[in-house]
Amino acid sequence: MSSLLAHDVAGSGTAVLLLHSGVAGREQWDPQWEALTASHRVVRADLRGFGETPLPTESGWSDSTDLLALLDEHGIDQVAVIGSSYGGRIAMELATVAPQRVSQLLLLCTAYPGLPVTATVEAFGEAEEALLEAGDVEAAVQLNVETWLGPDADQSTRAELARMQRRNFEVQLPGPDDLGPARPELDAATIDVPTTVFSAGHDLDHFQHVARHLADTMPQARLVELPWAGHLPNLERPEQTTYLLLAELA
Repeated sequence: MSSLLAHDVAGSGTAVLLLHSGVAGREQWDPQWEALTASHRVVRADLRGFGETPLPTESGWSDSTDLLALLDEHGIDQVAVIGSSYGGRIAMELATVAPQRVSQLLLLCTAYPGLPVTATVEAFGEAEEALLEAGDVEAAVQLNVETWLGPDADQSTRAELARMQRRNFEVQLPGPDDLGPARPELDAATIDVPTTVFSAGHDLDHFQHVARHLADTMPQARLVELPWAGHLPNLERPEQTTYLLLAELA
């Protein structure tokens, strides 16, 4: 393991980096792991403050710097990056600061800064904050599960997401409210990497707006719409999402 990021590496072939959403950890990719590692060299990591990677004690760290160090550690010069939600934003940060290291971006219901936040996202944030301030962490966990998983997610998937979100709260809540990483400025128009942007029909409207904006703005982006999906399609329909990802990588 890296001294900074808890991670897994397996397989051989062209390199793929998996970046998890903000409600999960690297185990989000368990449903795709076997299929992806059968044909690619795959790295997945817990970003700082998620899963098994602790939260730093001071602000100012860089997720992209952490990931570049991880790739260097394993001798990987260039990588295709698959990012889910928050992980999609980090994927774009990586492509911004080190474009020569990124061969391709696959963005699943990605986050992206700078666009107006919709009322649905504001309502979620307010509800989560109120529950956490009241000390009801378990209710906040369940709010996240109900918000971010679409109708096709079964009970075992909901339980697994709850476990990952619960763990993230355990890691993050003891830290100061203003603790966070340094962020490079993102401009979609300058991220000139072959990109597939996945948008989900049951996702919050904000993320659908983000997907359309990126598809219209990034020089080499195209939009793939998943009308059946919520915010985390790789957990909701694992086999179908695996097929889609492998097809894009090919």
